[in-house]
Formats: sequence, structure tokens, C-alpha cells
Amino acid sequence: MELGYIGLGAMGGALARRLMLSHKLRVHDLRPDMVEEFAKNGAIPTQSGAAMARECDVVLICVPRSANVRDAIFSEGGLLEGLEPGKIVIDQTSGDPDETRQMAAELAEKGITLIDAPVSGGPAGADAGTIAIMAAGPLDIFEKVKPLFESISPNVFHCGDTGNAHVVKLVNNTIAASCRLATLEAVAMGRKYGLPLDIMTDVINKSSGSNNTSKNALPKMLAGEPTSNFGLALMLKDVSLATQMGAKCGAPMFIANMVRGMLQTSVYEYDDGVDMDATIWAVEKAADTKFVG
Repeated sequence: MELGYIGLGAMGGALARRLMLSHKLRVHDLRPDMVEEFAKNGAIPTQSGAAMARECDVVLICVPRSANVRDAIFSEGGLLEGLEPGKIVIDQTSGDPDETRQMAAELAEKGITLIDAPVSGGPAGADAGTIAIMAAGPLDIFEKVKPLFESISPNVFHCGDTGNAHVVKLVNNTIAASCRLATLEAVAMGRKYGLPLDIMTDVINKSSGSNNTSKNALPKMLAGEPTSNFGLALMLKDVSLATQMGAKCGAPMFIANMVRGMLQTSVYEYDDGVDMDATIWAVEKAADTKFVG
């Protein structure tokens, strides 16, 4: 199959590079310098989504929000102008399940299938080939594109009907954000009582409080390294979507709503260009302490 990739940012770029290890890949991004960089490494640059769609059987998209996915598909010069019946669009954005289902329905009227396939594990996981890929959509189409996913990572999961993969991704990110903030708050309390971060990290990671933040972020804090390259505003977007979905279906989201408020405060305090490391600064400021030093 001829493949194309739209969106060459931190996550999309890592996924595209992984695909390039085993596939010829056409690429497009709103930033010409990113396209040029990929072209230097063997990718085929395209001038528009429409041009890409004419040449490709499958087009993958990884952009910040579902609104950006809609633009990439339906705007002037977008994919739809070049898509033909039987072609496949794979949305790897962390998106809104309802928006995804609506776009899938619109494309289905023209004989085009949309598969939602967000990922979890960050650019490092994509580079290492260990990232989790959640995919949803018609099973026969999923089986057709599953080898593409497996060329990125063996950790591929079919989650059912279109949109369900985005639901799973929002569940995962809400849990991850909640664990991160709960861990930082509790460790800040420990710091104020005089406990060194290294001792708390060792104890937590051998105890029932162990989680991704304690195992990965705390050691990086001790080493003076960044703990995240996931955008704060993007996490706020995901947790906000999750709480909205909870309100729609009647699921209590007490903790998630508090986490959403804390993320929103951090965005106000800093700006929407920072990553999740800003949550460390926010907790340090609120607690009037430092995790290290």
C-alpha cells in the first residue's frame, strides 16, 4: 500500500519515522521545514493533503485536536479532494470520539473508511517500537492495516467500533494525569516534612503507591532531567474531553474534574506552550517547597 503521513510534530514525527524504517512514506505538514527534514531522510514531500490522497491508499494523521483533523480532511486542498472509494484514513490524534464518529460517517458516505488509532507511550516509545496503539473501526479494515501498526509496535489493540479507541486513550490519559498530580502533591507534603526525594522515590517504587510518575518522573527529577514532552494544554484538552463525556453518560468524574481544574490553573499560570513539567512547578509553588535541593 502507498502510505502518507500528515502531522510531523513530536508524536506524529516519531510515528512517521518508525514507519519509514519499513515503508516508503509521503509526508505533509504545515511547516515546510519539517517536511524538508523528512525529505532529507528519504520521505517524499507533498504540497497538500489532496495531492497526498491522490497518491496514497492509506493516509495517517497526527495533529493536536479533532478540529485539526477535520481541517486536514475537509478543508480546501484537504484529503477529501483526492480520496477515492476504498481508501483509508487513520486518525492517530488524541481526539474527541463524537467528532471522530461524525467524520467517519461523512467519509463513509463516499466509500472511505476512517480508523481511529491513537497511541500511548510518547515519542520515546514510538522510537523504541514499544508504544501502545489503540485502534477502532470495522474489523475487516483493521485487519487490513494491522500490519502497518505492527511495523510501528507489536502492542496493537482493537477496541471495537469507530471512536472507541479515542475513548480508551482519554481513559488512559485521565488516569495518567490524576496519578501524576496525586503523586506530586503527596511527595511535596513529604518534602515539607524533611524527607529527601530519593528516599521517597525508593520507598514508593517498592510499595503500593508505585505508578508511572514515581517510576519515571521522580528519578528524572532527581537527575535534573525533563520528565515529560507532552504538552500541558494537550493534557488539559484530553482530561476536559473525558469530564465532558462523563457528564454526558452520567459517570462520576469527581477526581478527574479536580485534575482538570489543576491543569487549567497551570495553563493560566504559565502558558499553553509548556509541557507537563509545568505541573511540577505548580505544585512546588502551591506547597512552597522544592522537590530537589
